[in-house]
Amino acid sequence: MKSRAHLFASAMRLFVRCFRLGRRRGQNKLIRRLRELWSYGRLCLKSLFYNSFTNSDTIIDSLFEPIYWLVDHITRWFGVAFVFLVIVLTSSIVLIVYICLLPLILHTYSLAWILWHIFYGHWNLLMIVFHYYKAARTSPGYPPQIKSDIPSVSICRKCITPKPARTHHCSICNRCILKMDHHCPWLNNCVGHFNHRYFFSFCLFMTMGCVYCSISSRNMFIDAYNAVETYYQTPPPPYTSKERIFHKCVIYLWVLCSSVALALGGLTLWHAMLISRGETSIERHINRKEQHRMQKKGKTFRNPFNYGRLHNWKVFLGVETRSHWLTRVLLPSGHPPYGDGLTWTHYPISTRNTMLAI
Repeated sequence: MKSRAHLFASAMRLFVRCFRLGRRRGQNKLIRRLRELWSYGRLCLKSLFYNSFTNSDTIIDSLFEPIYWLVDHITRWFGVAFVFLVIVLTSSIVLIVYICLLPLILHTYSLAWILWHIFYGHWNLLMIVFHYYKAARTSPGYPPQIKSDIPSVSICRKCITPKPARTHHCSICNRCILKMDHHCPWLNNCVGHFNHRYFFSFCLFMTMGCVYCSISSRNMFIDAYNAVETYYQTPPPPYTSKERIFHKCVIYLWVLCSSVALALGGLTLWHAMLISRGETSIERHINRKEQHRMQKKGKTFRNPFNYGRLHNWKVFLGVETRSHWLTRVLLPSGHPPYGDGLTWTHYPISTRNTMLAI
């Protein structure tokens, strides 16, 4: 009996030892697996900084890539809706001016003021419609997809093709754009070399038109607003339905035109500053970074496309003679911009600037 108990005790001790050994081996495998995952994570993290050209901007761009993809696709699909919205809002303002404001001007203003309003209003409307159509329908310009002798400054990471100077890739259009400024959803088109002037002219004349409507309808807006404030008095004022519609249309016109004038006016001033410096919106960001980099080396960065304020405007607007200020700036003109957007020469004046903005 004792021998059986001793044998059973020995077997239990052997089983417990084997169980403990198995647990230790399992714990060792778990610890080894965790160490492998930790080493792999450190390797992935270090790989982000392995390339000497990798910086914080590259890491942030990689992290925000899903957001960029979402915004690009939303902008691409809603571009047509934005264009439709511009047409509808502009048409509504023109309709209100013709139905509500113009009859009042014809009955209350002097002949000189009537002629001024008719001439300026229709000229401004013509310039808005012409430049918006040209900006939306004109191709911004694309570099050739085949091999050529055109000098390039880099290789596009998306297209895997050479990029000429001032060319950048548009993720919404999914191709490179010559002298790209930005992708405008209100045009459903990129703003580049061949339609940059149309875009700026549209912004300028639309701002002028909104300011004109806001100033011209200011007194009518005050009267209409005061009239609307009395709608809920007791007893209600004796306004007809036609007069109520007139009051609301004037308020809608003034609020919309004033808001657009402020927003679009700021954008127009920003682009006017960039044109004066010979830059695009993208080049403004690149040149500032390049300027800081050159300052750290004790050197000075100069933009090779900055010919001076007056010459920058002449090149941008395509003005070569004095008569062009009238025929190409103050009147609708479909003349092409200077150059082909592939190569850039120091025109129209010589310059010593040598640093190239890519």
